[in-house]
Amino acid sequence: MGFIASISPLSVLSGFIVGLLVGLTGVGGGSLMTPLLILVFGTHTSTAVGTDLLYASITKSVGSIAHGRKQNVDWSIVGKLAAGSIPGAVVTIIVLYLLRSHGYTSSRPIKIILGVALVLSAAAVMARPLIRLMIDRHAGEGRRWTAAATILAGLILGVLVTISSVGAGALGMTMLVILYPGVRLVRLVGSDVAHAVPLTLVGGIGHFFLGDIDWHLLVSLLIGSVPGITLGSHMSSRLPERVLRPILAVILVIVGIRMLL
Repeated sequence: MGFIASISPLSVLSGFIVGLLVGLTGVGGGSLMTPLLILVFGTHTSTAVGTDLLYASITKSVGSIAHGRKQNVDWSIVGKLAAGSIPGAVVTIIVLYLLRSHGYTSSRPIKIILGVALVLSAAAVMARPLIRLMIDRHAGEGRRWTAAATILAGLILGVLVTISSVGAGALGMTMLVILYPGVRLVRLVGSDVAHAVPLTLVGGIGHFFLGDIDWHLLVSLLIGSVPGITLGSHMSSRLPERVLRPILAVILVIVGIRMLL
C-alpha cells in the first residue's frame, strides 16, 4: 500500500503525454521524457537518464514484439548495431563509475550532451522527407562498408544513449536509412525499435548499479505511458505528419537549447 500511495498522479500524467506523443510521432521517449524529468520534476540528471533507460527498455519491448510478429525486423541489422552499441554502453558505464569513484559527480557535461542530442534529433525529424527521397533514389545500391559502418553507428548510439538516454529513436533511424537505402522504411523502424531494447536495458542495468533509478517514478511513468502509446498509435493515421513533424522538432530544439543554457 505504501508503494502504491507514493505513485505521483503528475508523473502518471506525464507518462501518458509522452506516450501519446511517441505513439503519434514514433520518436523515442528519451527525447521527451528525460528533459521533462529534469526541467519539470527537478530530478537529478543521472537519475533521470537511468530511470528513462529502464522505462524505454520496457515500453520498447512491447513495440519490438509487435514489429516482430509483423516480420518488420531485420535481425541481421539489429545484430550489427548491437555488436557496437552493447560494448559501447558497457564501457560508458565503467567510465561513469570510475569518474564517480574519483569524486567527479557534475551533471553539467551530461546536460550538454543531452542538449546537443536533442537538437540533432530535431534535425533528424525534419529531414525525414529528404531521407525517404534518398531511399527511392538509391534503392538497390550495394555498399561493401555497410556492415562496418553499422557497427560503428551502433557504437556511437551506445555511448550517446547510455550518457543521455537520447538517440536510439530519431538519430538511430537516420543512420539506418542512410546505411540501408534499399530496405523498406517500416522494416528499418522495426529494426531500430528492436535494437533499442537490449541497448536501453544494458544502459538501464548499468545505471541501476550506479544507483540512478527512481523506482516509484518509473512505475508512475509506465502506468501512464502504456495507454498513452496505445491511444497515440491509433490516432497517428488520422493526423497529418506534416503538422506533427515541425511541432515535435520545435519542441526538441527549445528543450535542447534550454538544456545547453
